[in-house]
Amino acid sequence: MEMAFIAFVIAFCVVVFFTPSLIKVSILKHLMDKPDGERKFHERDIPTIGGIMIFAGTLFAYSICFPSPYIEKFNYVLAAVFITFFVGIKDDIIGTAPLKKLGANLLVAFIMVFVGGIKIKGLHGIFGMNESFGGFSEAFSVFTIIVVMNAFNLVDGVDGLAAGLGFISSMVFGCWFLFAGNSVESSLCFSLAGALLGFLGYNYSPARIFMGDSGSLTIGIVMAFLSIQLVEYEKSYYLTTPLNTISKPALAVASLFYPLTDTLRVFILRVARGKSPLSADRSHIHHRLLDLGFTHRGTVNIIYLLTFCSVFTCFITRSLTPELSLFCTIAVPYLLLQIPALLKSKQCIW
Repeated sequence: MEMAFIAFVIAFCVVVFFTPSLIKVSILKHLMDKPDGERKFHERDIPTIGGIMIFAGTLFAYSICFPSPYIEKFNYVLAAVFITFFVGIKDDIIGTAPLKKLGANLLVAFIMVFVGGIKIKGLHGIFGMNESFGGFSEAFSVFTIIVVMNAFNLVDGVDGLAAGLGFISSMVFGCWFLFAGNSVESSLCFSLAGALLGFLGYNYSPARIFMGDSGSLTIGIVMAFLSIQLVEYEKSYYLTTPLNTISKPALAVASLFYPLTDTLRVFILRVARGKSPLSADRSHIHHRLLDLGFTHRGTVNIIYLLTFCSVFTCFITRSLTPELSLFCTIAVPYLLLQIPALLKSKQCIW
């Protein structure tokens, strides 16, 4: 617990103290995001390379607390994070073709799965299946990594949304690993959480800096790794009975509730309309909430609460079957989401 707390504080301080300097450099070098009047809501040019501080704060804090020679598989995760970060920073500064970004995502996923052996091996009780995926394990793991990475990238559309969701998810994962007695993964979680909390001070509405793809993709790759580690973590005698009975796949999905469900919803809507699932539009739930008249702060606060609700639902439904618990962690907060929409417009958000 002590090392996790130190990692959190170090990452938080690095981001808080050095982000103002990054903002000044961004302004001087004209590394700004310009409003376009369509999908972008800011009214002035805003620095867009804040992901540098998330990347630096997280790795600096984690490296100090746990030097890499003592961390299993850390070299593969580090390689994946570096590739992801540099692809993101290139996209933030000069742009990157979608196919090249997808190619980089596949490369990162292949490094983690086929070289690092970081993969989901089975369903862990979902639909009563506990056996291994077998040869399908690698393909499913690559798919999972790419989905989680891009889910955070796609929801980074409102001030403080991706950073806040990443903070909540990393705190949930961090507490679980801490109670499981795993100081290695918990310290990584709290390093990311500290960096994101520090960044939120500059990114919460009205934002002074955006994280850009370098930030959202970095969050995504780390959360993908932590999700797989959580799902595949063996039951620990450190965990109390209530925590040992929680469905780990359900908890992973609950922690990533909004990025996963909103991405799935948007892809389905776009395909149904005959559009590419990767095309940009205003069909995200946060766009709908803004269109209903909610402020940036009101929108992100609603989504934060829904994430907490999903995690709480996962906890209170732990005595149910894993698939039913998983269903509840998605359905309950999604139904609750309709309440603010009905109060504003008498229409549901689907």
